[in-house]
Amino acid sequence: MDRILLDQLVEINQEILIEGPPLEALRFQGGRVGSILTVTDSEENDFRGRIVRLSKRQASLLIFETFPSPTESPLEIILLQALPEKERMELIIQKTIELGVSAVFAFKSNKSISLEERESKQKKAHRWQDIAVKAVQQSRRAKVPSVKYLPSLEEALKVCEGDGLKILLWEKSGENLKTILRQHLSRKIYAIVGPEGGFAEDEVILAKARGFIPIKLGERILRTETAAIALVGILQYELGDLN
Repeated sequence: MDRILLDQLVEINQEILIEGPPLEALRFQGGRVGSILTVTDSEENDFRGRIVRLSKRQASLLIFETFPSPTESPLEIILLQALPEKERMELIIQKTIELGVSAVFAFKSNKSISLEERESKQKKAHRWQDIAVKAVQQSRRAKVPSVKYLPSLEEALKVCEGDGLKILLWEKSGENLKTILRQHLSRKIYAIVGPEGGFAEDEVILAKARGFIPIKLGERILRTETAAIALVGILQYELGDLN
């Protein structure tokens, strides 16, 4: 559902027929006649195509452009973001997906608002996946990351039980990010960003017990949305495909 993956080779100026699971993925990405989407062929090459016909059972896509390299980063970044107030979560989703994150999990921390409190003011969470799709279209990515909400830091940490580098931004104290990245050349990174007001010390202790390394981005205090966007950009530059 998150990627239009074809079981055939594709060439420029070719019109291809899409049905079955790739068609479901096309619809998930908001495809309609005239839409331009990124598709991946059987050899994992990415192409751009325009939908010229669309029905319930199939779509026709005219391929008009290819990419010299994959649109998806070789670095898998799972961003865990303490839920901020107002439109900041929407901005984080949009910009970090444009930068190439693989998934975004919002969660309730000690000092952050809960989804229920946020939704009581104005319901917005239902838009998160739509924002993800639009960010993918804007950045011409092939894959739509999932965006989910988890009710606590404890639940968020359960997502991070696999292998990979685990880092947590903490404004009070932490390791040098550049040093940590050079010591851990991982292709998978779990990154936790705290709320306005930062993490409580017991939360940092809990994360450290699960293998997270506290890091600090210099002496300036960044807004939570600035920190998330800057961190993803740095990770992609150092270990991913921003160059």
